[in-house]
Amino acid sequence: MSIRVPASTANLGPGFDSLGMALSISAEIGVIDDASGVDDLAKAVDDHHPASIAFRRAGGVGGVWVRSPIPMGRGLGFSGAMRVGGAAAAIAQDVSGDGEAFRARRGEVLAVAAELEGHADNASASLFGGIVATDGEHAVRVESPLRPDVVVWIPASTTSTNASRTGLPATVPFGDAVFNVGRTALLVAALAAGDVPALAAATGDRLHQDVRFARAPSSRAALAAGLAAGAWCGWLSGSGPTIALLADAGDGSRIASALPTDGQAKVIAIASEGVQIVGD
Repeated sequence: MSIRVPASTANLGPGFDSLGMALSISAEIGVIDDASGVDDLAKAVDDHHPASIAFRRAGGVGGVWVRSPIPMGRGLGFSGAMRVGGAAAAIAQDVSGDGEAFRARRGEVLAVAAELEGHADNASASLFGGIVATDGEHAVRVESPLRPDVVVWIPASTTSTNASRTGLPATVPFGDAVFNVGRTALLVAALAAGDVPALAAATGDRLHQDVRFARAPSSRAALAAGLAAGAWCGWLSGSGPTIALLADAGDGSRIASALPTDGQAKVIAIASEGVQIVGD
């Protein structure tokens, strides 16, 4: 038995800790027991790995293996995916792989993953797929008619989410808070309505990106290059340093070719499915 779980990009610009988007880069997490081993492409992980911690927290029994192409420390939701996958593996184990019973208990997976993460944006997207709005306890998918290419630019450097968060100010001007509330509302509405022209303004932010860009000027340059090349919109993915851009379907490769060469550009998509039992 194993669990497939997608990567994610969080915040989407203004939606700090409240918006996430699942991405078509998937990890697989499984249980090691007397009847199953670990294949050559997977890795048995120790008790300190986020998947193992979530697996145990959700009541799992046995060891855990992971097969993951999601880069660590790059802002693509590695820890969120691992925690969702680990908790989901425990629930799937408890219901003996029954897909309907598993789906009925996804709230338990979210509770465990969000508690361990400290915020629910990445975890909600990896759990439910698509675009998700969350307040930390509840999560609702934002259904959108848009099917864009997603271009991610991934530099070699890494970012510690905890260190990045501690660098943010404890308070912000009232006007900046109002700005982000308005842009977040506009972004959700634009995605739901398929209003592409509104997305550039809707992904504006005054709460966190400028502070983080100050430590990652190459990421700021990559975002500017993608927008100049014709991407609809873009943002710092989570705490960075990865940049995520949305573009016309079929135009992603051209956008990717315009991005700085000191990072790896990939053309992917929004993952419509969240966490799944493999074979369900």
